[in-house]
Amino acid sequence: MLRFTAPARRVAAALGSVLLAGCHTVPAIPANAPPTSTHSGQQPATPPATPPATAPGLTAQQRLATLAAALGPVPADRTTDLRFTYLHLQTWNRTSGAIRREDLRRWRHPDGSGREVTRRAPDVRGVAHQPRAEERDLFRQASPTTTRYRDELHPYLPAPLPTDPAALAELLAPPELAAEPAYPRLLAWGVVNLAVSQYLNLPERTTALHVLAAVPGIAYLGTATDLAGRAGAAFQVVADTSTVTLIIDPTSGELLAAQERITGPRPGLFSYVLILHRGHTDAEGVPPGASTPSTPPSRFSGRSTSTPRKLSANPGEPARQVGQRGG
Repeated sequence: MLRFTAPARRVAAALGSVLLAGCHTVPAIPANAPPTSTHSGQQPATPPATPPATAPGLTAQQRLATLAAALGPVPADRTTDLRFTYLHLQTWNRTSGAIRREDLRRWRHPDGSGREVTRRAPDVRGVAHQPRAEERDLFRQASPTTTRYRDELHPYLPAPLPTDPAALAELLAPPELAAEPAYPRLLAWGVVNLAVSQYLNLPERTTALHVLAAVPGIAYLGTATDLAGRAGAAFQVVADTSTVTLIIDPTSGELLAAQERITGPRPGLFSYVLILHRGHTDAEGVPPGASTPSTPPSRFSGRSTSTPRKLSANPGEPARQVGQRGG
């Protein structure tokens, strides 16, 4: 009997629990390129006018490998010792006959406790919607809802993540499904789900880029701009009546945004995720870099204004999985 990890069980279920009788070979995943660094450990004062990953004449795989080899640190890489990881993202997700729009800020402690603050814009009827930058103003106008957790917040994959790209790929998409038409989108969304669930440091971002380089059929689209106006290198995966587009910061290797549109009986938007801020902080409820209150509240002093919810029965499962096929 095949044994899947928690993420593997979910993607297998998304394919109708298809189990392949034969043994299939997963596309080769190159080893990590040796990291590059300066003696000071700082990024170059003046970055090149054209990042290597966006230079002409390279395949998508070469661009991703070049990007991975030239990544530089970001400020949050130096604050991993702080108590909480912080994530701020905005999502547009298909529900039954509508698009749900949500702004999420999450503070997560390693023990699984933490806080989420969400703001929901009105749902958009129908599924043909294409997110627009001006919609982001709706989140600022919405009332916040705070949910506190005692031990239910867990990362998509437990730390430490594998440093070998092939090993990480096996956790993100079942190798038993490598011959299935949906495998490229499963592997691509595995990387997305990882990025929207937990902080990825420099070595982990490097490994994730090597995994993306091995996604069958991945293509480079050129430079694109996300809904926050940030430019990045755009890559696309077309598989299983699905088109997944990812925008990646060519300097840090961070995922900026990802979108999936599907064809078939109900064509249209399936998901759009915009990752705005990720980092670390010592104070729950306070974003990185913001002023800390003189008397920060206890994580669980008194009764919460909202009932803690259990997001996953399995500690290895994410708070929410963006991009998993549903109703």
